[in-house]
Amino acid sequence: MTMTSSPESSPSPSPAPDGERADLLAELAEARGALIRTVKGLGDRQIAERPTVSSLCLGGLVKHVASTEESWLRFVTEGPSAMTFDLPEGVTWEDFAGGTAHTYPQWAIDRQNDFQVLPGETLAGILARYEEVAARTEKVVAALPDLSATQPLPDAPWNEPGAVRSARRVLIHVIAETTQHAGHADILREAIDGQTST
Repeated sequence: MTMTSSPESSPSPSPAPDGERADLLAELAEARGALIRTVKGLGDRQIAERPTVSSLCLGGLVKHVASTEESWLRFVTEGPSAMTFDLPEGVTWEDFAGGTAHTYPQWAIDRQNDFQVLPGETLAGILARYEEVAARTEKVVAALPDLSATQPLPDAPWNEPGAVRSARRVLIHVIAETTQHAGHADILREAIDGQTST
């Protein structure tokens, strides 16, 4: 799928200034670093612990953020087909939101699993996947012809019909998501052993 230019961009898009790309990628790298520091020195068992009243665990937060970054960067290059939110036949959004669906879509199951450390998963494996996602992000951003180019958002109740997102806004969203969860992770780490990432 070909990306379209936003109304503000010129008819023949020019590459974003290298400084802008570098700044966005540097900010994302800092946010990733803050998240990764929260698991430093922990074992596989500790990253699966849920030390607060929430169901969050450190390994799950890293997995979730990696998946979020990966899917949004796929969206930048592939469009809404990279982020489909289809429901099984006979299931409504009311069923889904109310927990009464007779079956759940794979994307929802995958999202739930992203917040957990599943049997056989290790900290090393989770971090290696995150590194792969980060490397792919760097390549995608470097290859983008225009950070203002947009893609339509996929159909979902939380997306306004006809709404679009530019590559720039996607990167800003991924940075915000990573930073938010790095803060959550810092609280979890302190609850586990009194350590913080700062």
